[in-house]
Amino acid sequence: MITSVLVANRGEIACRIFRTCRELGIRTVAVHSDADGDALHARVADTAVRLPGAAPAETYLRGDLIVKAALAAGADAVHPGYGFLSENAGFARAVLDAGLRWIGPPPEAIETMASKTRAKELLGLGPLQKVTEADLPVLVKAAAGGGGRGMRIVRRLEDLDGELSAARAEALGAFGDDEVFVEPYVENGRHVEVQILADTHGTVWALGTRDCSLQRRHQKVIEEAPAPGLSDALTRELCALAVRAARAVSYVGAGTVEFLVADGRAHFLEMNTRLQVEHPVTEAVFGLDLVAEQIRVAEGHALQKDPPPARGHAVEARLYAEDPAKGWAPQTGTLHRLDAPEGIRLDTGCTGGDEIGVHYDAMLAKAVAHAPTRAEAVRRLAGALERTTIHGPTTNRDLLIRSLRHEEFTTARMDTGFYDRHLQEVTEPTPDPYAPLAAALADAHGRSRFGGWRNVPSQPQTKRYERAGEEIEVRYRHTRDGITADGVRVVHADARTVVLEVDGVQRRFEVARYGDQVYVDATRLTALPRFPDATTQHAPGSLLAPMPGTVVRVAEGLTEGVAVTAGQPLIWLEAMKMQHQISAPADGTLTALHAKPGQQVEPGLLLAVVQPT
Repeated sequence: MITSVLVANRGEIACRIFRTCRELGIRTVAVHSDADGDALHARVADTAVRLPGAAPAETYLRGDLIVKAALAAGADAVHPGYGFLSENAGFARAVLDAGLRWIGPPPEAIETMASKTRAKELLGLGPLQKVTEADLPVLVKAAAGGGGRGMRIVRRLEDLDGELSAARAEALGAFGDDEVFVEPYVENGRHVEVQILADTHGTVWALGTRDCSLQRRHQKVIEEAPAPGLSDALTRELCALAVRAARAVSYVGAGTVEFLVADGRAHFLEMNTRLQVEHPVTEAVFGLDLVAEQIRVAEGHALQKDPPPARGHAVEARLYAEDPAKGWAPQTGTLHRLDAPEGIRLDTGCTGGDEIGVHYDAMLAKAVAHAPTRAEAVRRLAGALERTTIHGPTTNRDLLIRSLRHEEFTTARMDTGFYDRHLQEVTEPTPDPYAPLAAALADAHGRSRFGGWRNVPSQPQTKRYERAGEEIEVRYRHTRDGITADGVRVVHADARTVVLEVDGVQRRFEVARYGDQVYVDATRLTALPRFPDATTQHAPGSLLAPMPGTVVRVAEGLTEGVAVTAGQPLIWLEAMKMQHQISAPADGTLTALHAKPGQQVEPGLLLAVVQPT
């Protein structure tokens, strides 16, 4: 019997596994890097062990240190979570060789299926050995791992070598393995997967389908179960193929077999020999706790002959600290508050006061809604996200809400090209015109006991804010009858709550302030000095670091004075284990180049200047 589990992971998945362990009466052990010393997963575990010596991005890839930590903490089992070493057969063997239980599939199964090239060969498929014009577009993929890391679409032969190099570097940093391969790229297919669960007694469950078609940069954003709109015949085929893949490697535990579905046909992608990020939607539909089932299987218990029946529909949205309108750039800073309404499941690895840094994935939380029908689940999740309070870095929350309410999604006509077609409309800003006024009124009441009333006419009070790069000036007056602003009656105002009446309709605003950051409901504003500071201006064509990170590459031959073309890649930054490309904004001449490989940069740092022609 398992009595103590070390989770060889961090963040949301570590916290989620700990929750099940507590319910089962199992003690928990966390491991953490120096950067994660005060992270939520390290705080909620019964025991936490620091992993010494390694750089933050590499810490959770040190299997030797993790096994040593498990033994030192008295754990008798290790759960790998997802990502990092979860699909590393060598790590699984090291855990077993140390006399610990491995809550995962046999190392041999991991070894076969964790390499996408070997998995395809097992099922009679194989990668492209030589790429020609006729093969384009193609997809470069990491052989080990997933999550979109080490993955590139190539549409021109001349780009292939560069994308192969970038994919290898990204795969090595994320998975410790730089093997990549090339396969045909299927445009605008649906990403459909099957959850499997197998025991040591020969039983394999296929727990229905999931649709994960809404993706950015090949990473899933919204997932649901069951996959809508599939014929019964295709669903049976997908489940049968998944069971076949599991039996081919004598699989044990939880895993996922992924497919691309196009024109009613299923194309095998890969088998993930671990728990998936999106496993909660399957749990909701089947009424299961997959982590609890993983533990039971690791203890040698048998599954029932058949899985429980499916009930209703579930949808999950991944909440990321990122700016979709700016190339999905990850965002950093203090997460002051994260609260979701009741009625949905929120899996997270962070809480108010936590720092969102550059070393790890940008996902803050997963929000999951379950209902009798798909339409009800989608509406419930969109409404809950709209009422979720997030004070901190920019997130993709608005994109999630608009995606869930988009006609193409509500009618289940989406595919993996959804954001290629609709990104602009689901990121189009819709600023609340009254949020700056509410911020100014709350700020005035929070800073002044007497509200600023005068016995003689005076100039209007003014406050300046920045919202999404736009500067806004707010004007209002204190009078005998109260505070007035153009066309607006101020019903109530204090430091936290403002009620405005516009055309007879009252609106209530909740206001919070953290330093110069002001949050009015879902609107984030930055309070500005009364008079602009001319020293913060940059020349036209300035390329600024969009995030904190490391310069990993500068385009070959790039020197001051060379001509560049609009969209030409110039500089590559690495942040949160992903590479981000900075391109020329227009045709012109490079007049300044400050970025150097290996340089650590902060947001807003000047990297280069392109003088437009």
